[in-house]
Amino acid sequence: MGKLSHINENGEANMVDVSAKPDQTRIAKAEGFIQLNTETMEQVNANSLKKGDVLSTARIAGIMGAKQTSNLIPLCHPLQLSKVEVGFEVLEDGIKVNAMSKCIGKTGVEMEALIAVNVALLTIYDMCKAVDKNMIMHGIKLISKTKE
Repeated sequence: MGKLSHINENGEANMVDVSAKPDQTRIAKAEGFIQLNTETMEQVNANSLKKGDVLSTARIAGIMGAKQTSNLIPLCHPLQLSKVEVGFEVLEDGIKVNAMSKCIGKTGVEMEALIAVNVALLTIYDMCKAVDKNMIMHGIKLISKTKE
């Protein structure tokens, strides 16, 4: 196993110095799933939940969350994001959330993609909690990260 990058020689938490790294286009993709009951899925599909349009609200929340990543994760570098996308695959038993984050910079954007997925999932949870007490979020993972 390799050395942890956020731990210094004294074993203390440490922000990595990326100043010597070149700027590159960096893209990360992540996904997650929220399991919902049949009644909840019907209301999401009919856009009839009292709190409003679940997917539009979750999309905006995911994008906003990605933009706040360095404020939420202590050792993340603040990044100038050039693009964040949040999409949904509405399935019979729930909603799959996909996110993509992109920047030109010295460090990756995987945390931003993961935050976007998590915040979108939590927003769906919040908007559906009045009608579904058994929601389960799972399968949250990084799908890919690239640099060019």
